[in-house]
Amino acid sequence: MTILVINCGSSSLKLAVIDPVSAQRSATALAQRLGSAEADLRLEVGNERIDLALPMADHAAVLRQLVDLLSARGLIAGISGIGHRVVHGGTQFSASARIGRDVLAGIAACVPLAPLHNPANLLGIDLCGQLLPTLPQVAVFDTSFHSSLPARASTYAVPREWRERLGVRRYGFHGTSHRFVSARATSLLPEIPHPRLITAHLGNGCSCAAIANGISLDTTMGLTPLEGLVMGTRSGSLDPAIVTHVAKATGSTADQVVAQLNADSGLKALSGISNDMRTILAAAQSGQAEALLAVEVFCYALAKHIAGQVVALGGLDALVFTGGIGEHSPDIRAQAVGLLGFLGLRLDPQRNAEHGRTSANRVSADGSVMVLVVPTDEELLIAQDTAAMLA
Repeated sequence: MTILVINCGSSSLKLAVIDPVSAQRSATALAQRLGSAEADLRLEVGNERIDLALPMADHAAVLRQLVDLLSARGLIAGISGIGHRVVHGGTQFSASARIGRDVLAGIAACVPLAPLHNPANLLGIDLCGQLLPTLPQVAVFDTSFHSSLPARASTYAVPREWRERLGVRRYGFHGTSHRFVSARATSLLPEIPHPRLITAHLGNGCSCAAIANGISLDTTMGLTPLEGLVMGTRSGSLDPAIVTHVAKATGSTADQVVAQLNADSGLKALSGISNDMRTILAAAQSGQAEALLAVEVFCYALAKHIAGQVVALGGLDALVFTGGIGEHSPDIRAQAVGLLGFLGLRLDPQRNAEHGRTSANRVSADGSVMVLVVPTDEELLIAQDTAAMLA
């Protein structure tokens, strides 16, 4: 059995054909800048790599091309189902769901909560239904893992009408990553039967989650992915009055200000050079002041949020780093953990430099509260959930 995993973004499409048991990938593909003159597609099947320029191609044209390419290589026939990443499931979906009319209606109802993401996710589902109509489809929601948040963590101190009529609450995101990584971390800690974990997913988007017994008890992202940690282009948490202050001062609308908080803030704004932490660290190492500040603000915010998440757990058994930055940046791990010594956290410099690859994922010093580096695999979790729903 293989599963076709689809992640359909507003201007991108990511695809993988995965065996949910062995985790082997028969094919992977990424299409970017869709709808523009620079649209392109890369498909990898075994040792074969296909790069195509597809100027002005939309999602439909790219997915049709991919189905043809996969079919010509005999990969479509072995696919048993299609798993879709869906960003927002609201309060309706606390687990993955087989897609039918009610599920489609539920995803559509969440469009106001994720206007950039859910329409693209629905488009991917619709296109797969047209191109591969005999294959069952499953929706795997970013938000569902956090549906277990207790009221004290999910509730904002805002008017009741906002909460009840407008759905204003903390939903949380990166749920597939937090779920995958926390399960893997638990398996790496057999000496701790029910570990209290904080998982830190650090990439262009960043979030932390407090997890006990496999259940999410708190997380840093909120109604949208804008809240919480400093991110590549997102500001993270700030005073909401900044929106009206800037709007009045610049003659902008609130929507325009929020768009800048999502796309022109975070590391990109602080450093003045990039949203890529690798570029910023290189500049910081050469003494560039804005880059140094960007790294310092990022690590301080990260440490502060990690410390806050400990409250939900009543203690900490392991801190788990994942995502592009979390998995590959020993400098960021060292700076953040260096601010958390009062929690009993200390890194081993050699293990940290090696990303835990020769020390069973552990980068902490002996005698410290455990610190792990665990690679995430959201696509595999989507494939596994899809297979389970079809069993």
